[in-house]
Amino acid sequence: MTTEADSFPRRHARTQRFTLGAPRSFTVAPDGSRVVFLRSGSGTDRATALWVLDTDAPAGTAPAGSEGAGERVAADPRALLGGASERLSAEERARRERSREGGAGIVGYATDAAVELASFALSGRLFTAELRAGTTRELPVPGPVIDPRPSPDGRHVAYVCRGALRVVGAEGADDRALAPPEKENVTYGLAEFIAAEEMGRSRGFWWSPDSDRLLVARADDTPVGRWWIADPARPEQEPHRVAYPAAGTANAEVRLFVFRLDGVRTEVSWDRTRYPYLAQVHWSAAGAPLLLVQARDQRGQLILAVDPDSGATRMVHADEDPFWLDLFPGVPCWSPSGQLVRIADEGGARRLLVGERPLTGPQLHVRAVLDVSADDVLVSASAGAEAAEPDIGEIHVYRVNELGVERVSQEPGVHSAVRSGEVTVLVSATPDRPGSRVRVLRDGKPTAAVPSYAEDPGMSPRVTLTHGGARRIPCAVLMPRDYAGDTPLPVLMDPYGGPHGPRVLAAHNPHLTSQWFADQGFAVVVADGRGTPGRSPAWEKAVHHDFTLTLDDQVEALHALAGSHPLDLSRVAIRGWSYGGYLAALAVLRRPDVFHAGIAGAPVTDWRLYDTHYTERYLGDPATHPEVYARSSLVTDDGLSSPADQHRPLMIVHGLADDNVVVAHALRLSSALLAAGRPHEVLPLSGVTHMTPQEQVAENLLLLQVDFLKRSLGLDRP
Repeated sequence: MTTEADSFPRRHARTQRFTLGAPRSFTVAPDGSRVVFLRSGSGTDRATALWVLDTDAPAGTAPAGSEGAGERVAADPRALLGGASERLSAEERARRERSREGGAGIVGYATDAAVELASFALSGRLFTAELRAGTTRELPVPGPVIDPRPSPDGRHVAYVCRGALRVVGAEGADDRALAPPEKENVTYGLAEFIAAEEMGRSRGFWWSPDSDRLLVARADDTPVGRWWIADPARPEQEPHRVAYPAAGTANAEVRLFVFRLDGVRTEVSWDRTRYPYLAQVHWSAAGAPLLLVQARDQRGQLILAVDPDSGATRMVHADEDPFWLDLFPGVPCWSPSGQLVRIADEGGARRLLVGERPLTGPQLHVRAVLDVSADDVLVSASAGAEAAEPDIGEIHVYRVNELGVERVSQEPGVHSAVRSGEVTVLVSATPDRPGSRVRVLRDGKPTAAVPSYAEDPGMSPRVTLTHGGARRIPCAVLMPRDYAGDTPLPVLMDPYGGPHGPRVLAAHNPHLTSQWFADQGFAVVVADGRGTPGRSPAWEKAVHHDFTLTLDDQVEALHALAGSHPLDLSRVAIRGWSYGGYLAALAVLRRPDVFHAGIAGAPVTDWRLYDTHYTERYLGDPATHPEVYARSSLVTDDGLSSPADQHRPLMIVHGLADDNVVVAHALRLSSALLAAGRPHEVLPLSGVTHMTPQEQVAENLLLLQVDFLKRSLGLDRP
């Protein structure tokens, strides 16, 4: 018998969306003998341990090639802490917030080039693990330690402590500050807020392939405006001060230095006035260090090669775009033969280029470079705009070279991979199977599998992937699992709907929450309109200077699907979080003729209050384009443009500790609604950030949303 404690909302929160216990963060040794990864002990265990899979030596009773064969724990956080509670510094908490890391224990690690030595921080202390021997030691260094990384030869470990980049011998000797900060607000070796939150650059230092030098980023956030994040539920606590670069305001000043191990530094020079954003850094044995630097408006960027002796740079490639230039994981980089590997929007398609030659065409929409070998490039890609029969929501892994393109992942789903030499770790999520399956391939043939300890959700989404409207908007439609008729159902639109956040995926777990809402009596529709990634550059860039187009596509998808699905268009609600929260509020304010209720979770309501790199990419400089910000805002006259007598119920939910979309967004919207005489509900979440809140809060938040939707649509009346 299912108890209240076993409800889906409670299990969904307790298991962190059924991700706890799933293996992740894979590293493959160059000789293929070991695969290193992170995994917690069960589907409810937050304490992540470091594991090693010996691919050539099955262990225990499991036969070779079976799940669990050859696995061993390389570092157990509970044993290393001796049962003590984990303590995190403010800097580490901020890093985890930027990466949306909700786990505990060993949440990240780095290895030397041979994947024989791993280093990691645990409770602010520095540990190393000998991956062959299976031994772990703590190095006696000052803390709190952030982002420790071994040198490629395994003889040193570099790490950050209190804004200084430090280096210690791998045996624990000769610890020293290589780059101490000269003043307050300066850090060495850390990614500044905007790089970690929006550029995908989570680190601030890079070892040379010869292990004798490091490239180190210096960030000075003195020019950045200070915001204060307070917890009104705890008035005795001081507010937390945050350097937040809001749209149109100053960013941190970022410089780059080459440091020798004796402390001698050489500054890397480029036109930082024209190209202030340090977006990517690559340093390998195949060539000089590479930098990708962007202009403030992100319509121009340079790939620069660095002379590590003088700090001088030379241009390797330059790009311009009338809208903006995207950043992609894994590039730019050198191929082993010294050719530049990059992803670029050319001829209406997103292509892989090696040298100046495009190796993919309009049939593929390349998303990331996963590995580059002498023979080929491993990429992640979805079907391009000119694909004959695009598979909705599928993302596959491909091998690409001058001879052609070969798909590595075969079954329908969402796939990713990590590769070194002949060994590939393929991670596959499919519509018919909970979670993800991890297989180890050697020369393309499965040789082992890494088991997941994640909990089974106990239900399978009843989802139909389809297209909606003249624009063929990718959609997912979910009906109640016990629905057997054709009686029209009230509709719940459940989008993210904005850049970087595809929701229509050919996988099982991404649709679990939508299915739970469907089981409460709704037909749930998820639509990925213009602006969402994965289709074509033109599709993604259609939202340039106008976020309201994303609402138009939700309306088009809804009306189109009503022709083929039992949707009751007289009872339509919408819910969302972050950009989806913005979209939900926009829907009930701008289109009350279509939407009858909305739940806006952590919504961006005034884009002048969101950060520089994200907001200016799409909307431009607020001083130059104030009309663009007004049109996309929820708190201006444009935002409240519908007649007051067409009021639609709106619930606004926001975490008071959110330092990404600060609660000022919700409060300004509430004030504007109150001034306009529009009733609404505000649900403040004390101590909650932009991430998933605590277990009990998360459960009750879902239940309260259902109650609000039923009240607002009249479904609670007999």
